[in-house]
Amino acid sequence: MACATYADTSGTLHCFVQVLRLVCTQIQYIKKAAKVDSVSVNKFREHLKSFVEQIVDRHLPLKVTRRGGDDFVVVVAEDWEREEETLYVLQNSSLMRQIASPLRTHVKGSGYSPTPEELNEITGV
Repeated sequence: MACATYADTSGTLHCFVQVLRLVCTQIQYIKKAAKVDSVSVNKFREHLKSFVEQIVDRHLPLKVTRRGGDDFVVVVAEDWEREEETLYVLQNSSLMRQIASPLRTHVKGSGYSPTPEELNEITGV
């Protein structure tokens, strides 16, 4: 993740905001994914174009079941990449410590406080 390379405090805050956005997006995706539709491989094959359009338009995964074989899930590439990035962040203890550090200083009321202009730049407002 690119934001992990920042060393200064405003960069760390920027990284923290990015991770918070990522986590919020991930929570929304998980909520959607909890309602995964399922379809047989034969039906999927017959209606491939419409299923693909539905998956891409709604950003919802589709579970495809196979008799006598492993099931599989079809997802939008962007969603898959977000999943991969989230797993990387969550499994990287060094990065998680970098993320937690600004949170600890924020809770204590110590550390760097960005100006309103810097906050606008960071949050994209």
